[in-house]
Amino acid sequence: MNATEIILLNFSEIRRRSIKLWQGIPEEHLHWKPDNQAFTIIEMIRHVLEGEHLFHMIIKHRGNLGGYKSPWEGLPYKSINDELQFAETYRNDFINMIKNFDSLDLAQIRIERNEVGQSKILGDYLNRIAYHESVHTGQMLSYLRTINIERPLIWD
Repeated sequence: MNATEIILLNFSEIRRRSIKLWQGIPEEHLHWKPDNQAFTIIEMIRHVLEGEHLFHMIIKHRGNLGGYKSPWEGLPYKSINDELQFAETYRNDFINMIKNFDSLDLAQIRIERNEVGQSKILGDYLNRIAYHESVHTGQMLSYLRTINIERPLIWD
């Protein structure tokens, strides 16, 4: 396996486990949140999906977002399946972009985010994106523990 294939496998496994977790959440709990400053469950799911698209655009433009406008802007919250369906095309575009990178790209392309003082090589940046979703998966598990909902086994 080369570096790109390993990164793709990591993204695939993280999303598979996220979906397993998300689809195990009863619909009546989608708008629960632990406090007034937190995301609701469905807001956190959208944050992960929308965030991946934002990261995709950051990579595509090597850090410069310019006049980025989210496709999720103004979209009402419905269900987890609706969120996944809406994000599917964007997810496929993101994964296809990664497939086109080779090991040299991962080591030499720089993502320059001057507004946040960040300069990273592409391989590092891709791993940070995967970490973002993983952190929110752990956070979601904590939400479910707090409201005493059975947590799907994602450690298969």
